[in-house]
Amino acid sequence: MVLYGASSALLVRAGLGLEPWNVLHQGLAELTGMSLGVVTIYVGAGVLLLWIPLRQRPGLGTVSNVFVVGLAIDGTLALVPDAHGLGVRIPLMLAGIVLNGVATGLYIAARFGPGPRDGLMTGLHERTGRSIRLMRTLVEVAVVVTGFALGGTLGVATVLYALVIGPLAQFFLRLFAVPAPAAGGVVAAGGPSGRAILRR
Repeated sequence: MVLYGASSALLVRAGLGLEPWNVLHQGLAELTGMSLGVVTIYVGAGVLLLWIPLRQRPGLGTVSNVFVVGLAIDGTLALVPDAHGLGVRIPLMLAGIVLNGVATGLYIAARFGPGPRDGLMTGLHERTGRSIRLMRTLVEVAVVVTGFALGGTLGVATVLYALVIGPLAQFFLRLFAVPAPAAGGVVAAGGPSGRAILRR
């Protein structure tokens, strides 16, 4: 979760676009004057409340996710200065995307429960009977459009992230795979960003 927050902060500093949910978080941060990390915490908590009518059950990783990712974003932003020039911004963008894939693989392999945003998508799937792919697409399109309208950064990194995060997460999940837990263990359904990577 710390690595995921750090990866998001690197994409912010690159200034070439953010992941779908962070487009929304950044837009809300611009609107409210709160830090990106604090907005991330509030949105995560709000999404987690939506699990109640959807009858989703959080795990340790789910609840921790709400706070740790936001704190890691603000901590990294405090340490990493603004980037100037494409010679710095492009490597920073690539590092952020790859680190995001590493974080997602580690998070899923740990099997401590899905992220809040992932549970929202799987919950909508179960309640509506529609595919997870459709639910994820509808939610993320709504999130991106709203975030962009509020001033969030949409750019080449947003597109590149959408294209490569699945393969990256799959690669790192295999790299960090651990034996399955004994019966009764908690199984993760998605990554720290809330993407249903393994349920596509």
